[in-house]
This record gives sequence, C-alpha cells and structure tokens, in this order.
Amino acid sequence: MEVIFYSNNCPRCRVLKQRLKDQKIKYKKSEDAEVLKKHGIMSFPALEVDNKVLNFLEAINWLKN
Repeated sequence: MEVIFYSNNCPRCRVLKQRLKDQKIKYKKSEDAEVLKKHGIMSFPALEVDNKVLNFLEAINWLKN
C-alpha cells in the first residue's frame, strides 16, 4: 500500500499526521497543491492511498476502518 500525505502543516494536518503515526502507517509527504486541485480538493490535508485521493474527512474515516 502506498500512502502520500499532502500537508502544509496546518492544525488539521498535524491531527492527520498524528493519526497516521498512531497507526504506524508509513507515508511519503508532499506539499504539491496542484495534485489536490486536479482531484477537486481545494484544501490541505489530504491522503492519497493506492492512487485514490481522500480529503481530510475521508482520510479520518479511512483511518478508523
């Protein structure tokens, strides 16, 4: 599984980063907002999991499952 964490170090980014750490999920970090815009996501943070881009709420729900 490949996970890319799109972040600009905002408060929600720190929450998502901590949840990834808590679940010991390895990820690559990116600050490339253009990738997010291409997928219709207009704010940080986001996760890309196996080529599917998730906004913040979707990412939190993915981590719960």
